[in-house]
Amino acid sequence: MSEWSKTWTYANEDWHEGNPPLVGAREHAFWLGSSVFDGARAFEGVMPDLDLHCERLNRSAEALGLLATKSAKEIEALCREGVAKFEGNPALYIRPMYYATQGGPLAVGALPESTQFILSIYETPMPEPRGISVCVSPFRRPTRETMPLDAKAGCLYPNNGRALQEAGDRGYDNAILLDMLGNVAELATANVFMVRDGVVYTPLANGTFLSGITRGRVMSLLRDAGHEVREETLQLEDFRQADEMFATGNFSKVTPIKKFEDRDMQPGPIAKIARDLYWKFAHSLAA
Repeated sequence: MSEWSKTWTYANEDWHEGNPPLVGAREHAFWLGSSVFDGARAFEGVMPDLDLHCERLNRSAEALGLLATKSAKEIEALCREGVAKFEGNPALYIRPMYYATQGGPLAVGALPESTQFILSIYETPMPEPRGISVCVSPFRRPTRETMPLDAKAGCLYPNNGRALQEAGDRGYDNAILLDMLGNVAELATANVFMVRDGVVYTPLANGTFLSGITRGRVMSLLRDAGHEVREETLQLEDFRQADEMFATGNFSKVTPIKKFEDRDMQPGPIAKIARDLYWKFAHSLAA
């Protein structure tokens, strides 16, 4: 299809160029959302933390009641095989997935034995770190009692999607979501950090949001470089008093926040340090 960027798809134990149709109307994932995925990146000849993304995919499958049909190492090998199909070393998004085709008792729960594995790899440029604007969303993150928050599950994303839509309607690029107690949780598509008086803060991973792989990597890199990084329960007032803010996530890695609600903020020095440290780490793996 002409509207898709260059894509390779692994499905039914074979590679297919493009975006082949795979799911019918009666299949469980299409009807009732029984799918999990993970996202990794290939850029500038490196694929940082690919192994961790593959391992998390299998944990997500188990958390949603699906069957992890491939080992993390098998998935990683397929990802590398797929990346090699692209010429010219473009920036790629790497998305392995599991989904159920059939339901179990009463059809609502997924039948684990019907789990299918697919892998989609496609050209997606790395965004420039020019900075984004964020607002506070009226929508909140669910609790562990109400949604499978220990999985990177497709069913979680409509809530964040409506937060993004609402933010976009107000002229912002992204939105901060709170948890049900009113604590800052994350952005709609990334984890969030703030800096005050030289100390880096990020919301405590309390189970209401996914503690991202890039989040953890950036925290470690900053600490190793001598910066104080604290995970704490944070309120909106803490962010309103921040000297700078930035986001981390697989898609863009490290992104400065240049506007928070009606406050203009210049991209700060810690965000640049974090991004530089991440790129240095990523390229250290090239050998």
